[in-house]
Amino acid sequence: MPRRSKIELLPAEIKAWLDEALVENNFSEYRLLADELRARGHEISKTSVHEYGQLFEERLRALKLVSEQARAVVQAAPDDDGAVNDALVRLTQEKMFGILMQIKVDPSKVDLNKFARAIAELGKASVAQKRWQVEARKQALEDAARVAGAVAKNAGLSAESVDTLKREILGIAS
Repeated sequence: MPRRSKIELLPAEIKAWLDEALVENNFSEYRLLADELRARGHEISKTSVHEYGQLFEERLRALKLVSEQARAVVQAAPDDDGAVNDALVRLTQEKMFGILMQIKVDPSKVDLNKFARAIAELGKASVAQKRWQVEARKQALEDAARVAGAVAKNAGLSAESVDTLKREILGIAS
């Protein structure tokens, strides 16, 4: 098993500072960042900071790309019935499952409780999305039946015919 990087072992506040400094410096000035880490009591080479910075920049770039693409999809195809959200939940579940299958579980690197909780939350989101879709469809059918019934009644159809029309729209067997 590979040794953990010194940067991964930094205290949270120092690592947060490093992440911010990398972004602020546009992922450059690695020697200055290594010197600052040394001044803060952490002996980490310029090369280690550079390797970490490249990986961090790659992840940040991928995250920005995904965010931009998601925004473009939503703008290009408004999603009244939640299909994009449903697809996103499924894709995320698939990716998380793939990660679980690929990683060699190292408890010091992966918080399995948080990972499992994230998967459970995605499942809840999917169920809530389906429930909302069912309710939205039901409401739309009820609204359509009400409007069609009113139009049919004004057009002179009998109460029995209006009732039959509403039942057809709602999918209710006679």
